[in-house]
Amino acid sequence: MKLDLFDFHLPEELIAQVPLENREASRLMVLDKETGEVTHEVFSHITEYINPGDCLVLNDTKVLPARLYGEKTDTGAHIEVLLLKQEADDEWETLVKPAKRIKEGSRIVFGDGKLSAVCTGTLDHGGRILKFEYNGIFYEILEELGEMPLPPYIKEQLDDKDRYQTVYARERGSAAAPTAGLHFTEHLLEELKKKGVHIAFITLHVGLGTFRPVSVDDIDSHEMHSEFYQMTAETAELLNKVRANGGRIVTVGTTSTRTLETIASRNDGGFKEESGWTSIFIYPGYEFKGIDAMITNFHLPKSTLIMLISALAGREHVLNAYRLAVEEKYRFFSFGDAMFIK
Repeated sequence: MKLDLFDFHLPEELIAQVPLENREASRLMVLDKETGEVTHEVFSHITEYINPGDCLVLNDTKVLPARLYGEKTDTGAHIEVLLLKQEADDEWETLVKPAKRIKEGSRIVFGDGKLSAVCTGTLDHGGRILKFEYNGIFYEILEELGEMPLPPYIKEQLDDKDRYQTVYARERGSAAAPTAGLHFTEHLLEELKKKGVHIAFITLHVGLGTFRPVSVDDIDSHEMHSEFYQMTAETAELLNKVRANGGRIVTVGTTSTRTLETIASRNDGGFKEESGWTSIFIYPGYEFKGIDAMITNFHLPKSTLIMLISALAGREHVLNAYRLAVEEKYRFFSFGDAMFIK
Protein backbone atom coordinates (compact mmCIF):
# COMPACT_ATOMS: atom_id res chain seq x y z
CA MET A 1 0.00 0.00 0.00
CA LYS A 2 1.53 3.29 -1.16
CA LEU A 3 2.01 6.38 0.98
CA ASP A 4 0.52 8.69 -1.68
CA LEU A 5 -2.88 7.03 -1.17
CA PHE A 6 -3.14 9.03 2.09
CA ASP A 7 -2.20 12.42 0.68
CA PHE A 8 -4.57 15.37 0.44
CA HIS A 9 -4.29 19.14 0.03
CA LEU A 10 -4.15 20.90 3.40
CA PRO A 11 -3.75 24.70 3.37
CA GLU A 12 -1.25 25.64 6.08
CA GLU A 13 -3.60 28.24 7.55
CA LEU A 14 -6.00 25.44 8.61
CA ILE A 15 -3.45 24.04 11.10
CA ALA A 16 -4.77 25.54 14.36
CA GLN A 17 -2.08 27.52 16.17
CA VAL A 18 -3.95 28.26 19.41
CA PRO A 19 -6.73 26.46 21.29
CA LEU A 20 -10.27 27.84 21.51
CA GLU A 21 -11.09 29.51 24.82
CA ASN A 22 -14.04 27.14 25.36
CA ARG A 23 -13.01 23.49 24.92
CA GLU A 24 -16.47 22.26 23.91
CA ALA A 25 -16.95 25.00 21.29
CA SER A 26 -14.90 23.12 18.68
CA ARG A 27 -16.67 21.96 15.58
CA LEU A 28 -17.54 18.28 15.28
CA MET A 29 -17.83 16.32 12.06
CA VAL A 30 -19.80 13.09 12.44
CA LEU A 31 -18.80 10.41 9.91
CA ASP A 32 -20.84 7.24 9.40
CA LYS A 33 -18.23 4.58 8.72
CA GLU A 34 -20.69 2.36 6.83
CA THR A 35 -22.19 4.93 4.44
CA GLY A 36 -19.63 7.74 4.46
CA GLU A 37 -22.40 10.22 5.31
CA VAL A 38 -21.15 13.40 7.00
CA THR A 39 -22.99 15.62 9.52
CA HIS A 40 -21.69 18.98 10.78
CA GLU A 41 -22.09 19.64 14.51
CA VAL A 42 -20.49 21.37 17.50
CA PHE A 43 -18.56 19.30 20.02
CA SER A 44 -20.91 20.03 22.91
CA HIS A 45 -23.50 17.92 21.04
CA ILE A 46 -21.34 14.78 21.32
CA THR A 47 -23.71 13.71 24.11
CA GLU A 48 -26.39 13.10 21.46
CA TYR A 49 -24.24 10.53 19.65
CA ILE A 50 -23.13 8.34 22.56
CA ASN A 51 -25.84 6.07 23.93
CA PRO A 52 -26.71 4.79 27.42
CA GLY A 53 -24.75 1.58 27.96
CA ASP A 54 -21.88 2.68 25.71
CA CYS A 55 -18.41 3.12 27.22
CA LEU A 56 -16.21 6.14 26.55
CA VAL A 57 -12.51 5.27 26.92
CA LEU A 58 -10.14 8.12 27.85
CA ASN A 59 -6.34 8.22 27.97
CA ASP A 60 -5.41 9.79 31.33
CA THR A 61 -1.74 10.41 30.51
CA LYS A 62 -0.35 13.78 31.55
CA VAL A 63 2.11 15.75 29.42
CA LEU A 64 5.39 16.66 31.04
CA PRO A 65 6.64 20.24 30.53
CA ALA A 66 9.55 18.42 28.99
CA ARG A 67 11.41 21.15 27.05
CA LEU A 68 14.24 22.75 29.03
CA TYR A 69 16.66 25.54 28.10
CA GLY A 70 20.07 25.60 29.72
CA GLU A 71 23.73 26.43 29.27
CA LYS A 72 26.77 24.23 28.91
CA THR A 73 28.85 25.00 31.99
CA ASP A 74 32.30 25.10 30.35
CA THR A 75 31.44 27.24 27.30
CA GLY A 76 28.14 28.98 28.11
CA ALA A 77 26.63 27.57 24.90
CA HIS A 78 22.81 27.61 24.86
CA ILE A 79 21.40 24.07 24.93
CA GLU A 80 17.82 22.87 24.40
CA VAL A 81 16.83 19.56 26.01
CA LEU A 82 13.69 17.53 25.40
CA LEU A 83 12.92 14.75 27.89
CA LEU A 84 11.69 11.60 26.15
CA LYS A 85 11.71 8.74 28.62
CA GLN A 86 12.84 8.11 32.18
CA GLU A 87 15.37 5.30 32.21
CA ALA A 88 16.25 4.91 35.90
CA ASP A 89 16.01 7.19 38.92
CA ASP A 90 17.24 10.56 37.62
CA GLU A 91 18.51 9.34 34.24
CA TRP A 92 16.48 10.28 31.15
CA GLU A 93 16.65 9.58 27.45
CA THR A 94 16.63 13.01 25.80
CA LEU A 95 17.00 14.88 22.54
CA VAL A 96 19.55 17.69 22.75
CA LYS A 97 20.12 20.64 20.41
CA PRO A 98 22.80 21.21 19.25
CA ALA A 99 23.63 17.55 19.93
CA LYS A 100 27.22 17.80 18.68
CA ARG A 101 28.08 20.08 21.62
CA ILE A 102 27.04 17.50 24.22
CA LYS A 103 29.39 14.55 24.69
CA GLU A 104 29.78 12.13 27.59
CA GLY A 105 30.81 14.13 30.65
CA SER A 106 29.32 17.43 29.39
CA ARG A 107 27.40 19.32 32.06
CA ILE A 108 24.34 21.54 31.50
CA VAL A 109 22.81 23.92 34.04
CA PHE A 110 19.18 25.14 34.01
CA GLY A 111 17.34 27.93 35.84
CA ASP A 112 20.32 29.56 37.56
CA GLY A 113 21.45 26.23 38.98
CA LYS A 114 18.12 24.91 40.28
CA LEU A 115 18.68 21.93 38.01
CA SER A 116 21.77 20.49 36.35
CA ALA A 117 22.54 17.45 34.25
CA VAL A 118 25.56 15.49 33.10
CA CYS A 119 25.65 13.44 29.90
CA THR A 120 26.26 9.77 30.73
CA GLY A 121 25.74 8.24 27.29
CA THR A 122 24.96 8.75 23.59
CA LEU A 123 22.33 6.88 21.56
CA ASP A 124 22.16 5.66 17.96
CA HIS A 125 19.42 8.10 16.90
CA GLY A 126 21.46 11.08 18.18
CA GLY A 127 19.80 11.18 21.60
CA ARG A 128 21.64 11.60 24.89
CA ILE A 129 21.26 10.02 28.32
CA LEU A 130 21.31 12.77 30.93
CA LYS A 131 21.56 12.28 34.69
CA PHE A 132 19.85 15.14 36.55
CA GLU A 133 20.96 16.65 39.87
CA TYR A 134 18.78 18.93 42.04
CA ASN A 135 17.52 19.69 45.53
CA GLY A 136 13.82 19.09 46.14
CA ILE A 137 11.24 17.34 43.97
CA PHE A 138 12.17 16.85 40.31
CA TYR A 139 8.64 17.23 38.90
CA GLU A 140 8.04 20.46 40.83
CA ILE A 141 11.27 21.91 39.41
CA LEU A 142 10.22 20.73 35.94
CA GLU A 143 6.84 22.47 36.32
CA GLU A 144 8.70 25.71 37.12
CA LEU A 145 11.44 25.56 34.47
CA GLY A 146 10.01 23.42 31.68
CA GLU A 147 7.90 24.32 28.65
CA MET A 148 5.22 22.20 27.01
CA PRO A 149 6.71 20.35 24.00
CA LEU A 150 4.19 21.54 21.40
CA PRO A 151 4.27 19.80 18.00
CA PRO A 152 6.62 21.27 15.38
CA TYR A 153 3.63 22.47 13.30
CA ILE A 154 2.55 24.88 16.06
CA LYS A 155 4.58 28.10 15.99
CA GLU A 156 2.75 30.05 18.72
CA GLN A 157 3.76 29.87 22.38
CA LEU A 158 1.07 28.65 24.77
CA ASP A 159 -0.02 31.13 27.45
CA ASP A 160 -1.72 28.54 29.66
CA LYS A 161 0.16 25.22 30.08
CA ASP A 162 -3.04 23.48 31.21
CA ARG A 163 -4.64 24.08 27.81
CA TYR A 164 -2.35 21.35 26.42
CA GLN A 165 -3.63 18.91 29.07
CA THR A 166 -6.93 17.07 29.15
CA VAL A 167 -9.13 17.89 32.16
CA TYR A 168 -8.69 14.27 33.32
CA ALA A 169 -4.88 14.03 32.91
CA ARG A 170 -3.27 12.37 35.95
CA GLU A 171 -0.51 9.89 34.99
CA ARG A 172 2.70 11.84 34.21
CA GLY A 173 4.78 10.61 31.30
CA SER A 174 3.78 11.91 27.85
CA ALA A 175 5.87 13.95 25.44
CA ALA A 176 2.65 15.04 23.69
CA ALA A 177 -1.03 15.34 24.59
CA PRO A 178 -3.71 12.85 23.51
CA THR A 179 -5.35 15.78 21.75
CA ALA A 180 -8.79 14.31 20.94
CA GLY A 181 -9.46 14.57 24.67
CA LEU A 182 -8.81 18.33 24.78
CA HIS A 183 -12.43 18.97 23.72
CA PHE A 184 -13.92 17.46 26.88
CA THR A 185 -14.86 19.48 29.96
CA GLU A 186 -15.89 18.21 33.39
CA HIS A 187 -19.41 19.37 32.51
CA LEU A 188 -19.56 17.26 29.33
CA LEU A 189 -18.28 14.16 31.14
CA GLU A 190 -20.91 14.64 33.85
CA GLU A 191 -23.64 14.98 31.20
CA LEU A 192 -22.54 11.69 29.64
CA LYS A 193 -22.52 9.93 33.02
CA LYS A 194 -26.04 11.25 33.77
CA LYS A 195 -27.16 9.81 30.44
CA GLY A 196 -25.93 6.35 31.44
CA VAL A 197 -22.65 6.31 29.51
CA HIS A 198 -19.80 4.46 31.26
CA ILE A 199 -16.44 6.26 31.53
CA ALA A 200 -13.23 4.19 31.56
CA PHE A 201 -9.57 5.19 31.70
CA ILE A 202 -6.45 3.68 30.18
CA THR A 203 -2.92 5.12 30.06
CA LEU A 204 -0.68 5.38 27.03
CA HIS A 205 2.30 7.70 27.28
CA VAL A 206 2.57 9.44 23.92
CA GLY A 207 6.10 9.51 22.51
CA LEU A 208 7.56 12.05 20.08
CA GLY A 209 7.53 9.35 17.44
CA THR A 210 3.87 10.27 17.06
CA PHE A 211 5.10 13.26 14.99
CA ARG A 212 7.66 11.28 12.99
CA PRO A 213 6.74 11.39 9.29
CA VAL A 214 6.43 8.17 7.32
CA SER A 215 9.60 8.07 5.24
CA VAL A 216 8.93 4.96 3.11
CA ASP A 217 6.79 4.81 -0.06
CA ASP A 218 5.46 1.36 0.83
CA ILE A 219 3.73 1.79 4.20
CA ASP A 220 4.00 -1.96 4.97
CA SER A 221 7.68 -1.22 5.62
CA HIS A 222 7.05 1.57 8.15
CA GLU A 223 8.07 0.80 11.74
CA MET A 224 6.10 2.44 14.55
CA HIS A 225 7.75 3.82 17.67
CA SER A 226 7.11 1.96 20.92
CA GLU A 227 4.96 3.49 23.68
CA PHE A 228 4.12 2.38 27.22
CA TYR A 229 0.48 1.49 27.99
CA GLN A 230 -1.47 0.28 30.99
CA MET A 231 -4.99 -1.04 31.60
CA THR A 232 -6.33 -1.70 35.10
CA ALA A 233 -8.40 -4.72 36.09
CA GLU A 234 -11.31 -2.33 36.76
CA THR A 235 -11.26 -0.95 33.21
CA ALA A 236 -10.87 -4.41 31.67
CA GLU A 237 -13.85 -5.71 33.65
CA LEU A 238 -16.01 -2.74 32.63
CA LEU A 239 -15.13 -3.07 28.94
CA ASN A 240 -15.88 -6.81 28.92
CA LYS A 241 -19.23 -6.13 30.64
CA VAL A 242 -20.19 -3.36 28.16
CA ARG A 243 -19.32 -5.62 25.23
CA ALA A 244 -21.35 -8.52 26.71
CA ASN A 245 -24.36 -6.21 27.20
CA GLY A 246 -24.27 -5.00 23.59
CA GLY A 247 -22.93 -1.50 24.28
CA ARG A 248 -20.41 0.22 22.03
CA ILE A 249 -16.81 0.87 23.03
CA VAL A 250 -16.02 4.45 21.97
CA THR A 251 -12.37 5.49 22.21
CA VAL A 252 -11.21 9.08 22.53
CA GLY A 253 -8.18 9.43 20.28
CA THR A 254 -5.79 7.21 18.38
CA THR A 255 -3.80 6.50 21.57
CA SER A 256 -6.79 4.93 23.35
CA THR A 257 -7.60 3.05 20.15
CA ARG A 258 -4.10 1.63 19.79
CA THR A 259 -4.08 0.57 23.45
CA LEU A 260 -7.40 -1.28 23.23
CA GLU A 261 -6.50 -2.92 19.94
CA THR A 262 -3.14 -4.05 21.36
CA ILE A 263 -4.81 -5.72 24.33
CA ALA A 264 -7.82 -7.13 22.42
CA SER A 265 -5.50 -8.61 19.76
CA ARG A 266 -3.70 -10.58 22.48
CA ASN A 267 -6.86 -11.74 24.25
CA ASP A 268 -9.24 -12.98 21.52
CA GLY A 269 -11.09 -9.68 21.40
CA GLY A 270 -11.45 -9.42 25.18
CA PHE A 271 -9.71 -7.26 27.76
CA LYS A 272 -7.62 -7.94 30.84
CA GLU A 273 -5.36 -6.06 33.21
CA GLU A 274 -2.14 -5.51 31.29
CA SER A 275 0.80 -3.17 30.85
CA GLY A 276 3.72 -3.13 28.44
CA TRP A 277 5.01 -1.52 25.27
CA THR A 278 3.10 -1.34 22.02
CA SER A 279 4.23 -0.51 18.50
CA ILE A 280 0.97 -1.57 16.81
CA PHE A 281 0.55 0.00 13.35
CA ILE A 282 -3.07 0.15 12.18
CA TYR A 283 -3.78 0.85 8.51
CA PRO A 284 -6.39 -0.31 5.95
CA GLY A 285 -6.80 -4.07 5.96
CA TYR A 286 -6.61 -4.19 9.75
CA GLU A 287 -9.59 -5.89 11.43
CA PHE A 288 -10.70 -4.08 14.59
CA LYS A 289 -11.22 -6.30 17.63
CA GLY A 290 -11.55 -3.88 20.56
CA ILE A 291 -13.44 -0.74 19.50
CA ASP A 292 -16.68 0.21 17.75
CA ALA A 293 -16.41 3.98 17.32
CA MET A 294 -13.93 6.76 18.02
CA ILE A 295 -13.50 10.48 18.54
CA THR A 296 -10.42 11.95 16.91
CA ASN A 297 -8.97 15.22 15.63
CA PHE A 298 -8.17 16.04 11.99
CA HIS A 299 -4.75 14.69 11.06
CA LEU A 300 -1.98 15.64 8.67
CA PRO A 301 -1.54 14.21 5.15
CA LYS A 302 0.42 10.93 4.87
CA SER A 303 0.44 10.45 8.68
CA THR A 304 0.02 7.11 10.47
CA LEU A 305 -2.98 8.71 12.20
CA ILE A 306 -4.96 9.22 8.98
CA MET A 307 -4.06 5.63 8.07
CA LEU A 308 -5.56 4.43 11.36
CA ILE A 309 -8.88 6.21 10.85
CA SER A 310 -8.93 5.02 7.23
CA ALA A 311 -8.72 1.47 8.55
CA LEU A 312 -11.81 2.14 10.68
CA ALA A 313 -13.97 4.18 8.29
CA GLY A 314 -12.56 3.32 4.84
CA ARG A 315 -9.97 5.38 2.97
CA GLU A 316 -12.43 6.83 0.43
CA HIS A 317 -14.92 7.85 3.13
CA VAL A 318 -12.14 9.51 5.14
CA LEU A 319 -10.59 11.38 2.20
CA ASN A 320 -14.02 12.62 1.13
CA ALA A 321 -14.71 13.81 4.70
CA TYR A 322 -11.32 15.55 4.77
CA ARG A 323 -12.05 17.24 1.42
CA LEU A 324 -15.25 18.60 2.97
CA ALA A 325 -13.34 19.63 6.12
CA VAL A 326 -10.92 21.69 4.01
CA GLU A 327 -13.81 23.27 2.05
CA GLU A 328 -15.63 24.12 5.29
CA LYS A 329 -12.40 25.41 6.88
CA TYR A 330 -12.31 23.02 9.83
CA ARG A 331 -9.30 23.52 12.11
CA PHE A 332 -6.69 20.73 11.88
CA PHE A 333 -4.31 18.95 14.22
CA SER A 334 -3.66 19.27 17.98
CA PHE A 335 -5.72 22.41 18.71
CA GLY A 336 -8.17 21.79 15.90
CA ASP A 337 -11.71 20.46 15.55
CA ALA A 338 -12.98 16.92 16.12
CA MET A 339 -14.47 14.03 14.18
CA PHE A 340 -16.72 11.30 15.54
CA ILE A 341 -16.52 8.07 13.53
CA LYS A 342 -19.63 6.04 14.36
